[in-house]
Amino acid sequence: MLPRVDTDDEWDAIVPDERVMRPGAVALCTRLGLTDVPLTRFPDGSQPVYAVGDRYVLKLFPAASAADGIAEARVLSHVQGRLPVPTPYVHDAGEFDNGWRYVLMSRLRGTDLAVTWPRVPRADRDRIATECGETLAALHALDPAPLADVLGPGDWDAFLTGQRASAVDRQRAHALPEAWLEQIPGFLNSVPLPPQPSGALLHTEFMRQHLTIDEHDDWRLTGLFDFEPAMIGHRAYDFVAVGLFVSRGDPRLLARVFRAYGETFTPRELLAHTLLHVYSNLPWYLRELPAPPEPTLESLAETWFGTAGR
Repeated sequence: MLPRVDTDDEWDAIVPDERVMRPGAVALCTRLGLTDVPLTRFPDGSQPVYAVGDRYVLKLFPAASAADGIAEARVLSHVQGRLPVPTPYVHDAGEFDNGWRYVLMSRLRGTDLAVTWPRVPRADRDRIATECGETLAALHALDPAPLADVLGPGDWDAFLTGQRASAVDRQRAHALPEAWLEQIPGFLNSVPLPPQPSGALLHTEFMRQHLTIDEHDDWRLTGLFDFEPAMIGHRAYDFVAVGLFVSRGDPRLLARVFRAYGETFTPRELLAHTLLHVYSNLPWYLRELPAPPEPTLESLAETWFGTAGR
């Protein structure tokens, strides 16, 4: 069985170790009636996730993140059949041993869009951008109230205030150069973030890596997954990942997403939300995305989140 994981040190020692994890996953599959089914661990993801044959995916959550397992199962059930793009169907979810939780879900058809993207024709990339905007619009139109007991942050304005206070320190921990760090307080103070009377259901990591596509079926999107970090908050927050990991600085693609979504957000507002995002890592983005013409946050906002010249 799986040993209990409550601390970061226990996580680092146990979760990556397949000699420990695999027997526990096999035992759980047996308990779920899935015996003699091939079990293959996916290489990516913050949680241990296994393909169980061709039909199922098993996602495991140690005690340290058990609440995430509850949230993922609830959100997946809430959005099931209500978005333009398929999402995993929850076949079973619950407690395992020693504080572990699990979600057994359907396996989406297709392959990782991030891997496939270089082969996707331009016209199909445009259509995918449109479908992304339509999917986010449908997601944000859902009533998040039934999920308020399992999704944070509760007080969105208080959350942003806390993120604002720690923004410089969090980027410094990622080794962002001082020339960028010193710009952050002034930039955040200069960008008014309008309050949202009622929060929307946010995916928070809407990116190519969490979309699947079938290149043998006219490059159709076949799924959206990984709702574990879902939140309830301002809709603009979801467009951080869209700009960084879907359009990736391509103004034409981002403009198409906005048109399909039915609303736009300014580049400065989206960069402000980027700095306030829970998983913000500006040095990584600077390595991965187009460089701004000037080393300023104003220039960076336009480079990554602008739609001029679309």
